[in-house]
Amino acid sequence: MTLFWRSFLLIAALIVVSVLASFQILRIYEREPRARELARQTVSVVNLTRAALVSADPVLRRELLVELNDREGIRIYPVTNEEKLTPLRPDGPLERVAARVRAQLGAATRFAAGREGMRGFWVSFYIDEDEFWVMLPRERFEPELGLGWLGWGGALLALALLGAWLIASRIARPLAGLAEAARRIGRGEAPAPLAEDGALELRTVQSAFNRMTGDLASMERERAMVLAGISHDLRTPLSRLRLAVEMSGAEPAAAEGMNADIEEMDQVIGQFLDFARGDGEQREAVEVDALADEVAGHFARLGKPVRRRGTARATLSGARMALHRALTNLVENALRYAGGEVEVAASQRDGHVVLEVLDRGPGIPANEADRLKRPFTRLDEARSGRGGAGLGLAIVERVARAHGGRFVLAAREGGGLAARLILPAP
Repeated sequence: MTLFWRSFLLIAALIVVSVLASFQILRIYEREPRARELARQTVSVVNLTRAALVSADPVLRRELLVELNDREGIRIYPVTNEEKLTPLRPDGPLERVAARVRAQLGAATRFAAGREGMRGFWVSFYIDEDEFWVMLPRERFEPELGLGWLGWGGALLALALLGAWLIASRIARPLAGLAEAARRIGRGEAPAPLAEDGALELRTVQSAFNRMTGDLASMERERAMVLAGISHDLRTPLSRLRLAVEMSGAEPAAAEGMNADIEEMDQVIGQFLDFARGDGEQREAVEVDALADEVAGHFARLGKPVRRRGTARATLSGARMALHRALTNLVENALRYAGGEVEVAASQRDGHVVLEVLDRGPGIPANEADRLKRPFTRLDEARSGRGGAGLGLAIVERVARAHGGRFVLAAREGGGLAARLILPAP
């Protein structure tokens, strides 16, 4: 769960719990005053009803009962022996009202929540020796929550949740921008400086991150300049050494060995230059199949056992020379360490363009694949470790990240290694 949703749900839950607790506290503190007021009204109704019945003309008593029922909703019935009563719910709100009414009307007063299936608040009283029931509408004691209350409650809850959403977004948005900038740095890109706004803690983090990004960029430029300078300066004496070997008149075997050593040193210097060059090349339309054909054809013309297979039928927007350099490094790596035939394949799978270099060499352990992508890292146990500076796979990893893809080293079915450059399809 993201920080935004975690914060939003926590704040929303706090608001809902606070509202419910407020309603409960209000209900508890309102219970006793409400019970006293309802008891006072009930006693008044019973006393006024008794007085009206006693003082009314017997001929007009029926009309009085009809008028009380029509105007006030009050019904009066004589007590009978066969009547069925529904008792009040213990510890309910009517029980508290009944206790106060009984204290004023006398201990003989009886109460019921229903009589003969008719719901209400039933209170007994006496006229001389005759006992009667007076029924007060239940709505007087348990008022219903109407649509108005529900509307206002819903509007209040919606405003509270909107406030929670705004608070959570204010917290999560700067952190999301910080996370995206960190991911871009991890892919080898240079993110734009973060806007330093928000709370003091967030501004402090954003400012520190911007300083760190600037320091990393400065260190990368300095490292590239050092590597490029050293590599360029070393190639001049190498050229003199190559010329000296050719003019030395040494035996062919010794001259061939020295030339091989010079060539290996030149390849190492080339890797330094490629690594120092970075990912600042201009993007252009790159036909994947043509790129794979070009790399495979180059090695085939040199007499290397490199074969081309598969078609991707896709055009990418990328740095052509960087992709060419990455694929060339993979082929050289396979030729140097695996031996035998090397295949260069291109295809589309699951919305990605896949460039593969396949060999039948000894492969590498699965737990060492990620380590070998780091600069200046070599695996002498699985592969012989001949030549190279340990930068070839690091260059491929950097190119893959710069193009929004990934570089995977996996065991090939039937033995060998499959080096895959997986890039997003257009």
